Amino acid sequence: MDELDSAIVTQLQLDARVSNRELARRLGIAPSTCLERVRALRERGVITGYRAELDLAKLNRRVQALVSAQVRPLSRSVIDSFQEAVAALPEVLEVLVVAGGDDFWIRVAVQDNERLHAFLVDHLAKRREVVGFRTLVVFQQSSKKVLTALPD
Repeated sequence: MDELDSAIVTQLQLDARVSNRELARRLGIAPSTCLERVRALRERGVITGYRAELDLAKLNRRVQALVSAQVRPLSRSVIDSFQEAVAALPEVLEVLVVAGGDDFWIRVAVQDNERLHAFLVDHLAKRREVVGFRTLVVFQQSSKKVLTALPD
């Protein structure tokens, strides 16, 4: 990634719906150059997709929580099956496999605290491989950070 690629990535993170012509204008390059660079970033797997940011409160998911979970036995098959099953739940926004005292961090968004409790009891506590979990309720969330490539 060179400086132009980094600038393209930064602009697309700020507004993924920007037209190629406008993106090229912002960067001071020809539209054809811009189009080719974006295509190359997609082909190299730097850009993996485009997503809409949603207001969770307007979707009636006002309560967010981070749930840490420990599973046993700690094997690839248990990790993979747990990750797949939990990721498929409608309350789950993100599943992270982590190192340390916890095996997973699960980000959930639900309507209210009752639904959060139901999620924990009905979906996590009932799973045989789950030996423990802890929940942190999110009070506030800052906006996403724009990432840039780090030097080699």
